[in-house]
Amino acid sequence: MNTQLTQQDINRYTIRFWKWIIGIIAFGAILLFSIGLGLFGALPDLRALENPKSNQASEVISDDNVILGTYYVQNRSNVRYDEISPNVINALIATEDIRFYNHSGIDFKRTFTIIFYNLVGKRQGASTITQQLALNMFSKEGRSKTFIKRLIQKSQELIVAVKLERQYTKEEILTMYLNTVDFGSYNTYGIKSAARTYFSTTPDKLQPEQAAILIGMLKGPSYYNPHRNPERAILRRNTVLENMNKASYISDQETERLKQLPLGLAFNPTDHNEGSAAYFRAVLKKDIQATLEENSIYKADNTPYDLDRDGLKIYTTINSRMQHYAEESQAEYMKTLQVSFNNSWKGRDPFNFKEAKGLIDQGMRRSDRYQALKAEGKTEEEIQQDFRTPAKMTIFSWRGEIDTLMKPIDSIKYYKLLLRNSLMSMEPQTGYVRAWVGGINFSHFKYDQVKMGTRQVGSTAKPFTYAVAIGNAGFSPCYMVDNLPVSIDAGDGTTYNPRAYRSLPGPITLKKGLAHSQNNSTMFLMSQVGATAVSTLTKNMGITSPVPAVPSIALGSFEASVYDMAGAYSVFVNHGIWTEPIYLLRIEDKNGNVIYERKPKIKVVMDEQTAYVMTDMLKAVIKEGTGVRLGWKYKLTNPIGGKTGTTNNNSDGWFMGITPELVTGVWTGAEDRAIHFTSTSFGEGANTALPIFGLYMQKVYADKTLQYTKGDFPVPKGGVNITLDCGVYLQQQSEETELDKKLGF
Repeated sequence: MNTQLTQQDINRYTIRFWKWIIGIIAFGAILLFSIGLGLFGALPDLRALENPKSNQASEVISDDNVILGTYYVQNRSNVRYDEISPNVINALIATEDIRFYNHSGIDFKRTFTIIFYNLVGKRQGASTITQQLALNMFSKEGRSKTFIKRLIQKSQELIVAVKLERQYTKEEILTMYLNTVDFGSYNTYGIKSAARTYFSTTPDKLQPEQAAILIGMLKGPSYYNPHRNPERAILRRNTVLENMNKASYISDQETERLKQLPLGLAFNPTDHNEGSAAYFRAVLKKDIQATLEENSIYKADNTPYDLDRDGLKIYTTINSRMQHYAEESQAEYMKTLQVSFNNSWKGRDPFNFKEAKGLIDQGMRRSDRYQALKAEGKTEEEIQQDFRTPAKMTIFSWRGEIDTLMKPIDSIKYYKLLLRNSLMSMEPQTGYVRAWVGGINFSHFKYDQVKMGTRQVGSTAKPFTYAVAIGNAGFSPCYMVDNLPVSIDAGDGTTYNPRAYRSLPGPITLKKGLAHSQNNSTMFLMSQVGATAVSTLTKNMGITSPVPAVPSIALGSFEASVYDMAGAYSVFVNHGIWTEPIYLLRIEDKNGNVIYERKPKIKVVMDEQTAYVMTDMLKAVIKEGTGVRLGWKYKLTNPIGGKTGTTNNNSDGWFMGITPELVTGVWTGAEDRAIHFTSTSFGEGANTALPIFGLYMQKVYADKTLQYTKGDFPVPKGGVNITLDCGVYLQQQSEETELDKKLGF
């Protein structure tokens, strides 16, 4: 039945229609006005637009301008427009906002078109790039799922988008957008981080197909993740390439060619625990936080800098290639040494000693597992049971991580038997630290053994006593001593009688005594110069840990860090001047303003003649003494000095190596001193630490771009007034004796 509308009905419906239209417009106007007034939350003002807030990663930059790693909550690093490949810009515009250059933040034509598409069931997004930027920059929660909240949020986007268009150029908006977008898992934010994570490259080098993959991810970062969902990522990439073709950015032929390519990922996820110099970055972070606080360095609003959010640029002295060579050398040798260590205990129980149970209990109580169980309210008995129940776990090995089923208590024993190692290499003249390896694997073992940890230094302390004898007491390096045991008054009513190891027969020169690490000749010098003088010089050379004035310090009974020991040995190379080892050069804020700059401290410790004599004596260690394998095994025949060190029970192995341009310290040992090699032939520093130095220096010298030479140590400006050739010295002594006879003395 057809009912014809009367004119009155038409007028009534028309009035109703326009009421709805006017009502919607009025509601929209009131909503926008209310949002503009901040009734639904404060909108950013112009100042906030000029300084948009985003969690921006702080970058740790090497001396050769390589990013060693980042500190972040969101792994985001900003780039300039000219650092972004046109392929990225083209892919973005073709896919997300084809009319980007023709609108002022809101594309009304596209908005009404999208409304039509949505009404017919073809859902599409209507937000322009500028609106998406507004959401990314100023909405903490992201795109809301509820209609009312999304409506308010959308209105906020429109207002902020218009402000953005008024404040910035199109290029600046594109740059800000690409610096803020989320590229999915692995904590990857911004185009710079994405290029590094998925293709191990920089944004300016991204090819069309790579740009298409990354821009394609914006529709669903997890859904189209090329690492986890390669098939979806390829389909999405090809869609973006087709969009680029429609926009005339690439030709038909090029589009078809690119669509046939594989993903071509060079996946390199960034993680705080991974990457180069992880131990160094952890120590550096704490150092920076303390430094900024001590120097009262704050942001313009008087709040502290946040390394995880404020996008600082941290410039360091580390050389990325030398760091790589150090880490590579450690891994190369420690694999072999660990096998040797394990074999030395084959058929025997390494924990068959009185303190073993306490050692294992201590390891258990320090573990994350124990702390977690304790937090859950488990009793001690329940925790003990848990540690004796097999569980799935991933353990470290030099063959790679191993997924296994193991009792947690057995995993503690396993890790106690793993040898640890650390290395630091620095330039003695500048104090610049070039390589820093604080342990064998930061993911599994967080404790830094370069600066934070200290261990007994053993015979690497002997040069300090020799330096006092030569510089203060006037001994010659060619002075002959009876290499016999010496008893020294310990100052507490007892005598100190050190045990000799591999003692050479007969009288020997001091140079030979140091070269062959003779305990007897060293203790003879201690009896002559006194413990106070040796302790004082040792501290003046930069050892910050306690060095008590007792005779045993001549043999290295005190503990020190690799960091301090490398600084101390640099005195010998640097003509008697101690230069503080430094690794932080300057810090810039995200705008490039220098907020902190560090200069090394310098102190004259000994005279130039004594320092040069000590370098000559340390060269003898390599030529004929305990470091001789550096020449025949590692073919390092250029002028190199060094000193091996081994502590009681072979618990610590050291090697301190010096060249005219580098000082390098290496330490090897287990986590606890009670765990050690069974024999000195395997556990001495010449076997556990020196080889890593040898491998490292081989790689350093092979890299000609580093420009380290193989020349000799420079003599003092006024020449050398101390006889270093012991053959000549002994002849001089003999001639003086004949003259004495003639004169009747």
